[in-house]
Amino acid sequence: MSISSWFKWNEPYHRFAQRNPTEMVVETLMMELDWQLKQAEKMQREREDEYRRIKTGVDYSWLVSHPEHSSGMSPGERLDLEETCSKIHPSYCGPTVLRFRQMMADDEPEVHEVVQLFQSVLQDTMGRMKEDQETRKLTRQWSKKRTASHTMMTFKSRVRIYPFNSDIKTVSEDVEQTFVAPRRVWSMPEFKTIKEL
Repeated sequence: MSISSWFKWNEPYHRFAQRNPTEMVVETLMMELDWQLKQAEKMQREREDEYRRIKTGVDYSWLVSHPEHSSGMSPGERLDLEETCSKIHPSYCGPTVLRFRQMMADDEPEVHEVVQLFQSVLQDTMGRMKEDQETRKLTRQWSKKRTASHTMMTFKSRVRIYPFNSDIKTVSEDVEQTFVAPRRVWSMPEFKTIKEL
């Protein structure tokens, strides 16, 4: 047996299978939630330690061991959140994470409020997705109507009617010829009829 068989670099390169974008969105959003939960717990512990330090006047933080991450989220709640995350389109994943981080920074919620905040951000994102979808639908309908009206417009533009280009004499035409136009105001444009040119 050769030594080279022990090393991973000697094995053939296995390409990972392409992952479903929905799975990646769910994983990304849930990882963000877990990280924010850990940060909220850390901040809460620091606040409690600071309160104890002020209250007792002694720092025992080096002596205290903190329990492991406990999100307080039931498995059913987690599955519901994962299901909601799976409804988020991949293009909305980044803005959702940014919005969640912004709300966390602005509100500095307690640990038990983080999940509710995350749910509200997901609901806002889903609402925005529906609005954007309706907007795209209306835009498509408008562009279809516009192309149809555009073809009618080109047809109409070929047929031109010139109502003032007639050989029939009218009473108003005689009145207009005797009427002398006053000098125009310089701030207004001057319009001339075809006969004046």
